[in-house]
Amino acid sequence: MINRRHYFMIEKRWLGNIGVNVVNQQEALQAVSEKLQKKEKTDVFFLNDHCYNLAQKDKEYKKIINNSDLLLNDGIGVEVGAKIYGFQFKENLNGTDFIPALFDRLNKIKEQKFRIFLLGAKPGIAKAALDRLGSQYKHLEFVGEHHGYYDHTKSNDIIDTINQRKTDVLLVGFGMPLQEKWIAEHRSQLNCTVTLAVGAFIDFSSGTVNRAPSIFRKLRLEWLYRMAKEPKRLWKRNLVGHFLFFYYMFKQRLSKTKAKA
Repeated sequence: MINRRHYFMIEKRWLGNIGVNVVNQQEALQAVSEKLQKKEKTDVFFLNDHCYNLAQKDKEYKKIINNSDLLLNDGIGVEVGAKIYGFQFKENLNGTDFIPALFDRLNKIKEQKFRIFLLGAKPGIAKAALDRLGSQYKHLEFVGEHHGYYDHTKSNDIIDTINQRKTDVLLVGFGMPLQEKWIAEHRSQLNCTVTLAVGAFIDFSSGTVNRAPSIFRKLRLEWLYRMAKEPKRLWKRNLVGHFLFFYYMFKQRLSKTKAKA
């Protein structure tokens, strides 16, 4: 992994041992679109409590997310965690809402046509997402896709395709922590300007997986809806994970307070 400087002049606050940007959606969209137009390489990741928990047990992963150019807050867990540390985020910035907002913004920049590549999800899902997104954003070019169920030790051919398609924006949806690790490992080979670690966004965009109804999203309970749909996969991550996250929050906050005493 290449240790690059942080180019964004956006406030960063420390949530325990993770540095996360404090920014609203319009500020983040402006920053990413400017980097695209200037062709300055930029990695955008999202921090939720599951991501935070993984980073406490994986030093490499913690270093990767701390080295990202823009780390955006995702979910009510990190929002409450921020209050424990005496600050607050401007708004929730989950990837499933942020990426369509980014596409909307880029779609309106008529002097430049941006090229998008999707990497992740099961075979056939990324293709369905590519087709649907292409019909929705007429001024963007969705130039290619590849599913995420391949031998990741053999990524060079896929990277060559991404580069040959002159990709500007690469969405990687392998799930945490694999997607961020993949980007960090291969960033020096990738010519694209912006990478985004997008989780389940490709699945949602394909139309094969439904998001939570609006009432769940308004109440900040989308995680509960998804857990009800996939209990075997998500119950431990969500129920145990929430308790573990706040254990880390209070433990690290107490340690910081003692260190100052």
